[in-house]
Amino acid sequence: MFHSDRGSQYTSKRYRHLLTNYGIRSSMGDVGACWDNAVVERFFGSLKHDWLLKVPQPTRNHMRNDVTAYMRYYNLERLHTANGALSPVEYEQSSLRKVS
Repeated sequence: MFHSDRGSQYTSKRYRHLLTNYGIRSSMGDVGACWDNAVVERFFGSLKHDWLLKVPQPTRNHMRNDVTAYMRYYNLERLHTANGALSPVEYEQSSLRKVS
């Protein structure tokens, strides 16, 4: 599942076809619902400003590996103030422990 806003790049026939080829379902927020995609927007903002703009990206393969490394860092190591200074994975695990 890939969730996005209704930007023209996401609604284009070419992009929808690409998602279909990869077996990915498309999901789109309502028109004008800026909070619909806030979590993903925050992630991509951090990826861009904390990582990609600071590290040279000589090839697509290098960028793919770099983005994968950043996703691991963001979810496993990076402390988030909204999560009580826990990483997202730590926060989710502590929430699950409280429920069980």
